[in-house]
Amino acid sequence: MAFIDYYSILGVPKNASQDDIKKAYRKLARKYHPDINPNDEEAKRKFQQVNEANEVLSNPENRKKYDEYGENWKHAEEYEKARQQQAQNGGFADYGSFGGFGGGGGAYSFSGDDEGFSDFFESLFGNRGGGGSRARRGFRGQDYSAELHLTLKEAAETHKRTLSLNGKNLRITVPAGVANGQVIKLAGQGSKGSNGGPDGDLYITFVIAEDPKFKRVGDDLYMTASVDLYKAVLGGEEEIDTFDGKVRLKIPAGTQNGTKVRLKGKGFPKYKQDGKSGDLFITYQIAIPTHLTEEQKQLFEQLARS
Repeated sequence: MAFIDYYSILGVPKNASQDDIKKAYRKLARKYHPDINPNDEEAKRKFQQVNEANEVLSNPENRKKYDEYGENWKHAEEYEKARQQQAQNGGFADYGSFGGFGGGGGAYSFSGDDEGFSDFFESLFGNRGGGGSRARRGFRGQDYSAELHLTLKEAAETHKRTLSLNGKNLRITVPAGVANGQVIKLAGQGSKGSNGGPDGDLYITFVIAEDPKFKRVGDDLYMTASVDLYKAVLGGEEEIDTFDGKVRLKIPAGTQNGTKVRLKGKGFPKYKQDGKSGDLFITYQIAIPTHLTEEQKQLFEQLARS
């Protein structure tokens, strides 16, 4: 069975507190709940994964076993017994003590085929062929999970970042266009494997802070721009601060409050699509003048009567 990284599923680091695990579980359970996603098989699958991860990590005892034994955490007690037996027998395990492995409580004879043993015990002690020779199967290293926090502006630019994990500095390239909650895998950057087993992987979750001016939806950006009343009535030009610089827009005479305009290609960069971006949608908000002079009030009154 392939190893399932419960920390990655919940989007929390390995040193997360129980409260953090609980909060992450509740958030994801609401997101993928079947009542909210009817007839969505992918959401159903993720909901099951989230529940499974929570059942293990929310229980301190099970979590401790999982941290130590990975996918074999359910066999932690058998592992400890087998390791003790192996030490007592000079490196050879007495499978008879588990029942069903060998006969009559005696040590199992390793001549011939080991067919019938579980992958778990084979991974601990290796498959033994004739003549008493023994080859140990390597253990795969644990996967690591980490979060990388970015501003919206940082997420829009390809740049280098340095992560410090377990006393090691890892320099990575963040591609422009990453999404909030997106997870990338860096193969072989987890913990070291043992007995020649492969190293684990590193899963990085991007956490992008909300921007005070721009709202991101996919690759598109949305913003509000203020236009003074006189320009909205008479027409003119307005300088707008977009995500990648200033632009001058023509304001047609009679522009209404809430008018929306679209600037093609002025949105957010598309992930791993160099030179391509979404669109920018601007909503005009007409600014009503305050503190009018008497003369200005009279002019508005004349307009109102006309």
